Amino acid sequence: MTFKSFFLKLYNNSLFLSNRLFLVVGVIAAAFLLSFIYEGLFGIVQLTFFAFLALIVVDILMLYANVEGIEGRRILPEKFSNGDSNAVYIPCRNAYTFSVRLRIIDEVPVQFQARDTVFRLGLKAGEEKELRYELRPTERGEYHFGGLNIYAEGPLGLVRKRYTFDADAMVPSYPSFIQMRQYQIMAISNRLQELGVKQVRRLGHTSEFEQIKEYVRGDDYRTLNWKATARSGKLMVNQYRDERAQHIYCLIDKSRNMKMPFEGLSLLDYAINASLVLSNIALLKQDKAGLVAFSEKIDSILPSSNKPTHMNLIMEVLYNQKTRFLEADYERLYTAITRKIPQRSLMVLFTNFESLNALRRTLPYLRRLNRTHLLVVVFFENTELKDLLESQPQSMEEIYIKTIGENFAYEKKQIVRELERNGIIAILTTPQNLTVNTLNKYLELKARGMV
Repeated sequence: MTFKSFFLKLYNNSLFLSNRLFLVVGVIAAAFLLSFIYEGLFGIVQLTFFAFLALIVVDILMLYANVEGIEGRRILPEKFSNGDSNAVYIPCRNAYTFSVRLRIIDEVPVQFQARDTVFRLGLKAGEEKELRYELRPTERGEYHFGGLNIYAEGPLGLVRKRYTFDADAMVPSYPSFIQMRQYQIMAISNRLQELGVKQVRRLGHTSEFEQIKEYVRGDDYRTLNWKATARSGKLMVNQYRDERAQHIYCLIDKSRNMKMPFEGLSLLDYAINASLVLSNIALLKQDKAGLVAFSEKIDSILPSSNKPTHMNLIMEVLYNQKTRFLEADYERLYTAITRKIPQRSLMVLFTNFESLNALRRTLPYLRRLNRTHLLVVVFFENTELKDLLESQPQSMEEIYIKTIGENFAYEKKQIVRELERNGIIAILTTPQNLTVNTLNKYLELKARGMV
């Protein structure tokens, strides 16, 4: 291999020139031009040029003397949580005997459309540091990473050597399990109020008898068991626990009206994340959670269960749901539920109605469903209208647009009244408050003994 071919191979594979090198070359070129005016300058410039070439060779040899001069890798989570910030770590180690400056470019998945994941890091000889940055996926599915490119620059800073690590890594993006765990921790520690979930006062005894225990201060005196008190000679009270093994189903509409995006996430993804949290809280309350995903056909029916592995099944079913672009078939939904779910259940329907006419087309099937089950219809408030409704129009066109916006907002309220008039519980919520409002309604219905 000739000297020229060796350097060409280095350049094509991993050798890159720095901005400092081009700056020095520009200065030398300017000096050569001046030497035409000042003849005595030519020899000095020529000597400087050859010395500069020698420094480039030295810099290259210093970087390539150690084959594994830089050690790096990308530490990814096993799976991304959709709609949340997920941490990515890049530990780097300098195996050179001199300090280096690193320029790190991570080729993130195309879904993020990010071209600015560039980091700079200085490492002393033998030093190791770890970089951290965050990615927020807004779609479920597979996220493929490219290479992790680390450009090492030696003490002279004239050339850079590229190292590439962890090419072709893949991370799946699942429904928001970070949000699910957050609510789970708060539920276990009885701190759901901190997340906006209301504490609901239980009405009457809508609970199962658990045991008889000795009275302690704070117990409800209405639960005193006088027969047990007479036998033992001590005040005894009945202890109750929440009714268990109730059937809770999330019905997820996947039709085109759930494709609308808010803050990067589609309405379908908001519904999926809320369904995951609701199912997990229902299982913590010893209820049975199930799932139905539908559009113009019934795509998935997961029977309700409270087995320890059931949450994993719910997660996998939700992961595979995609928006379809046809109208939802509520007649087929009613038929499938009638055949597959005979026991009375709480049905939480996540959908979106943009007009009163759209509701009236589906209302006959919703009424029938509400006769045999407890139906809660959850649909979305258009948050984009808020700024429009609060603005002051300055022209006839703006007045016209604001009037249309007010009509849309008023029609949403009419939909709520129409559902309630037909005995159906309705929740009109913003996408951001969907999870909290749905949990509040579930806990309220459970406290009232309606579930």
